[in-house]
Amino acid sequence: MITQHINGERSRSKSTETGPVYNPATGEIQQTVPFASSEEIERAINAAEQAFESWSSTSIPHRAKLMFNFKQLLEKNLDALARLITAEHGKTLEDAKASIRRGLEVVELACGAPNLLKSQYSRSVASGVDCYSIRQGLGICVGITPFNFPAMIPLWMYPLALIAGNAFIHKPSEKDPSASLLLADLLYEAGAPPGLLNVLQGDKTVVDALITHPKVKAVSFVGSTAVAEHIYQTACAQGKRVQAFGGAKNHCLIMPDADLNDAAAAILAAAYGSTGQRCMAISVVITIGDAIAEALITQLKPAIENLYIGSGENPKTLLGPLNTPELLAKVKYYLALGEQEGAKLIVDGRKAKIPEQGFFIGASLFDAVTPKMRIYQEEIFGPVLCILRAPDYETALSWVSQHPYGNGTAIFTRNGEIAHDFAERVQVGMVGINIPIPVPVAYHSFGGWKRSMFGDLDMYGAEGLQFYSRLKTVSSRWPKHTQGHSFNLPTNL
Repeated sequence: MITQHINGERSRSKSTETGPVYNPATGEIQQTVPFASSEEIERAINAAEQAFESWSSTSIPHRAKLMFNFKQLLEKNLDALARLITAEHGKTLEDAKASIRRGLEVVELACGAPNLLKSQYSRSVASGVDCYSIRQGLGICVGITPFNFPAMIPLWMYPLALIAGNAFIHKPSEKDPSASLLLADLLYEAGAPPGLLNVLQGDKTVVDALITHPKVKAVSFVGSTAVAEHIYQTACAQGKRVQAFGGAKNHCLIMPDADLNDAAAAILAAAYGSTGQRCMAISVVITIGDAIAEALITQLKPAIENLYIGSGENPKTLLGPLNTPELLAKVKYYLALGEQEGAKLIVDGRKAKIPEQGFFIGASLFDAVTPKMRIYQEEIFGPVLCILRAPDYETALSWVSQHPYGNGTAIFTRNGEIAHDFAERVQVGMVGINIPIPVPVAYHSFGGWKRSMFGDLDMYGAEGLQFYSRLKTVSSRWPKHTQGHSFNLPTNL
């Protein structure tokens, strides 16, 4: 049963507002998710507020111990968590497990709370004066997470928020909400005090109530650009700290000197893994000239046509279902649109052999795409790859840099000078060199540019901790005897 999770306990909702939770592999509605009522929202806020009062003064080693326990329980329950994700999202079990492990990396980072939160100290900055800085929690933080990574992205958020001394309210996607409840169960089993993490199910109404609530101090969001911009503007207007991650159109540039076999294999996995439902999926390949494009298509076409399509529970499956019927209809719409715009549909996923039930579609490949086409400009969020042919490197670089999205990009080359130039000049937040999906490790930070991110601080790593805390600087003096005080501005002399 899908519930709310308030003040340390699963709470059966009395709300009459609900949404469907599909089994994407069969197309059937397997459960309904209750949307939190205004009363439940207030209960969660009050529980978080009370938890913050005590948790913010809890010792840092104690917070680290909670994360160590949480990490162990996540590892112990990894298979169960992955099965929940596969059942409601549709991704393969192995992909679900891999995503949880990427979330675990941030939990492991949070285990180092004593090192992450240690202060800077300067002795004798002036006669008898010492100066030091500390980081303290903000209060109640809210995380709004998307359907495509129901465990990984929450784990990118609240472990760092909690070790910084905050309380947290998680609003998961209503499309696959069960993983959020198991995560909360495990955190409380690890020893979290009541109210430290609350989970509220819901839709836009619940989101708007949370991001405008006067007791909420910070909001982190991952989802579509339109919603990210709305949340950023709304929460900023309320005086809150905000990071809002939006859509993407990630490019991969293949240089003439690249290892084409390696590049083709990497692109196949990066474009069609998780059925293209990744904000870091490669959805555009730019080749320099026609020869590379033709050679790439020769390799990709049979490989795409032979991808095994089926349920995520089947170990042979490489291409699972899309998450909802609406997303399936959207992908089909863009395939038809691309043909109308004049792109050449090399592989048509609508014609693939797919299971009779469920939200399945085969992988698709467009060639002869131009920068003015909507299938290039807009995020499709499905198993669709576009090939553009650039006359030279500078043109290719300009296409990547001028695109309105700036989440991730990659280049395949053996030329170190070109790789360095690309990394320095491209106007994108995350860059891979011979790596198609450049998601940084946990002790660096994740974040895009332009319309892929609204806000100044990236997720996890040093910037994630900075987002969930605020700096306080203390100057202290302990005089041995009474001293006179000057009316002049203090100096360090």
